[in-house]
Amino acid sequence: MSLRVLIYGVGPIGALLARYALRKGYEITGAVDIDPEKVGKDLGDVIGLDEKLGVIVQKDPDKAFEPVKPDIVLHATTSWLDKALPQIVLSIKKGANVISTCETLSYPYYRYPWLAELLDNYARRHEVTVLGTGINPGFLLDTLPAILSLPHIQVDHIRAIRVVDAGKRRKSFQKKIGLGLTVEEFNEKMSRGEITAHVGFAESVFLLSKIMGLKITRVEEKQEPVVSEAEYKTQYYEIKPGTIRGVKGMGIGYSGDKEIVRIEFHALVGSEEYEEIIVEGEPTVKWRSTGTPGDQGTAAVIVNMAPRVVEASSGLKTMADFVKASYLLHI
Repeated sequence: MSLRVLIYGVGPIGALLARYALRKGYEITGAVDIDPEKVGKDLGDVIGLDEKLGVIVQKDPDKAFEPVKPDIVLHATTSWLDKALPQIVLSIKKGANVISTCETLSYPYYRYPWLAELLDNYARRHEVTVLGTGINPGFLLDTLPAILSLPHIQVDHIRAIRVVDAGKRRKSFQKKIGLGLTVEEFNEKMSRGEITAHVGFAESVFLLSKIMGLKITRVEEKQEPVVSEAEYKTQYYEIKPGTIRGVKGMGIGYSGDKEIVRIEFHALVGSEEYEEIIVEGEPTVKWRSTGTPGDQGTAAVIVNMAPRVVEASSGLKTMADFVKASYLLHI
């Protein structure tokens, strides 16, 4: 499908989205960013191409939508839907579909139920579709485990774990998990919202459960720093013994008092990378990978889903609306 796309947010992920969109044969009609180092420059120069694209990065999003209206906006600016809302609403108002990396948009009914209703109504009114997705949440710890449950006649429990080497990730990722900080500094910055570590544990639990028809009555989210016992050095940070090497976190979904879903995300400098999914039931099966690159995976999920979002019925969607192959508890 030939698509006209607008890139909203030209950070590391947005730059990947632009490059991958071009590889798919999509036409980039506009780009938006607030970084003064990028505004006013040709998008080709900003994302490191050897050619100019004739698309100037705009600070004013209204200008980026002119003179060609995009079919879809590929949005990558923030993890939080309340912060992304004005950008998404503007895109809808312009008549463009939206697919976003915003983690809390992957299942917005948990943290932002009234914003979810607002977006759904507004998207329907303008006959466009909105989806939040990515690699995590969006695929590895929610959609993929649900798909892997298909050959089971009974599912009692699902555990999905993702482990990444934080030292290989972009600077903003390393910063948000607190590399090199003391435990006290980590806790203070987390409490003030200066860093977030991973966002989206509950969203993944609810998304997985929605696809499979599991009834979740309660979700717990936990996250804690991991203190290093050795020295490490990344491209951006030095980690000394006694400082933060990474984080471990999880989301646990319960039906009544019974745990039925557990997802875990470990981001540690120097770790072996893998995903492991264990579906317990009839039968019980363990699946393990050699690790999926996060940034590249997120960009690929977005550009691969773009045509499906454009073709979908209008309104706010989740990946549960696009995935129909899984074990199904409620028929």
